[in-house]
Amino acid sequence: MIEKLHIGPGKCFLSGWINIDVFSFVTADVYSSALSLPYPPESFSLIYASHITEHLNRHMTLSALGHWRSLLKPGGKLRLAVPSFEAICKRYGETGDINEVMGLLYGGQKFILDVHYSAFDKKSLTLMLEKVGFKEVHEWDWRDTEHSQFDDYSQAYLPHLNKDTGRLMSLNLEAIK
Repeated sequence: MIEKLHIGPGKCFLSGWINIDVFSFVTADVYSSALSLPYPPESFSLIYASHITEHLNRHMTLSALGHWRSLLKPGGKLRLAVPSFEAICKRYGETGDINEVMGLLYGGQKFILDVHYSAFDKKSLTLMLEKVGFKEVHEWDWRDTEHSQFDDYSQAYLPHLNKDTGRLMSLNLEAIK
């Protein structure tokens, strides 16, 4: 049985994982809302959601995090990536270019669900994860993952694609059940 769940793969379908998305135009194994995933409790050892959580209404975030936690086995990991509000503010402070950070703040807005409802920094997201029962919340480096070869938003840098000297615009947190 596959024990790794990838929520919202977008263009980054991970082989060896169950890829689940709400959109039928995305290649996925299963199509479902991230708020009611069709799996029994304790089904997975690892759940990965890159730049999905900010698309949830801020009042639904705790519910989603709690749901995802319930799907993890004891000791399982939830690996999240979200736009880093701290990095966005720093970048804007350096450049004064609001257009450069607009997508990180508000989403692409190319279709109705492509909008951001929430902003996170390390403290706020850590508190949410702890509130639903996660332990050992820490940052993770995309370079040290089994999915590092897939250039998803956990690797979002400004200037764009400048991974050597640019600023990482993604807050990457991992939490243990």
